[in-house]
Amino acid sequence: MLASLQAYSLYIYSLAERYPSVRGSTLIVIPLGATMGSVRGTLEFDGGIVLRVVEELDFKAQRIEYYSYTVSKGEEILYWYDPQPHPNDPTLASTHPHHKHVPPDTPSPDAKRSGIKHNRVPAPGISFERPNLPFLIEEIERDLLRS
Repeated sequence: MLASLQAYSLYIYSLAERYPSVRGSTLIVIPLGATMGSVRGTLEFDGGIVLRVVEELDFKAQRIEYYSYTVSKGEEILYWYDPQPHPNDPTLASTHPHHKHVPPDTPSPDAKRSGIKHNRVPAPGISFERPNLPFLIEEIERDLLRS
């Protein structure tokens, strides 16, 4: 799927067909030259759950160069993934540089987002070499939509 702009575009624009939990999509694939592209937008789910997607893609190398995935419910950010390296944090070494920002066990009364920003866990399901959206959608289905 990361082999060409056309293949990835077909993949992105058919997500809602493959995942019935996706209620709406604003995702767009933007060509950035002959071998580069970008994906921007959101996937919407029941209960006000939204997955915001930012990807920078290199189709010649067949890889994701950069990503940011944020999951929210209404105005509340629940968690996000990014590849910002944190080489001095040994707890993240197993999936370096991929990690997930999650709420702390004891939320800060002053700034919940600040607590999430500094509370990171490894992200074994995230990669530069394959599409991440199936993992993210399935995580939302499993953890947020099943009650």
